Amino acid sequence: MSNKEMDEKYQAGMKVRRRILGEAHVDKAVENTTPLNREFQDMLTLYGWADVWGRDGFDYRTRRILVLGTMMALGRWEEFVMHLRAALRDNFSLEDIKEIMLQQAIYCGLPVTNTSYHHLNAVIEELEAEGVELNWGSLKPGA
Repeated sequence: MSNKEMDEKYQAGMKVRRRILGEAHVDKAVENTTPLNREFQDMLTLYGWADVWGRDGFDYRTRRILVLGTMMALGRWEEFVMHLRAALRDNFSLEDIKEIMLQQAIYCGLPVTNTSYHHLNAVIEELEAEGVELNWGSLKPGA
């Protein structure tokens, strides 16, 4: 692959990364890039965001569902919270989050889902404090 093709692939990956995680998150990751982690950041952008998230086959909604469920299964709460926050900022519905959590309760266990609800509640509080309008759907408290 030529340098130009590699740069185009990198830019395509960054576009998807920014679309899914948000400008602020990606700007912070780029800002925190050092000579020590630069190759990892490049790998993440090229393979994770360009080659996987950027490929045809699944839409972003389906990929979000898979990532959230997988992060619950692995107990990778920092990644779960990052993707949860990004999904909710992007108008992903809390009804869908609830369904993911209930599905994972069966396959990953009740303690995992209990922990995920604690993280969800913290993210909801954080986003509402920032003025983010959440997509509650029929779950809107007091509705």
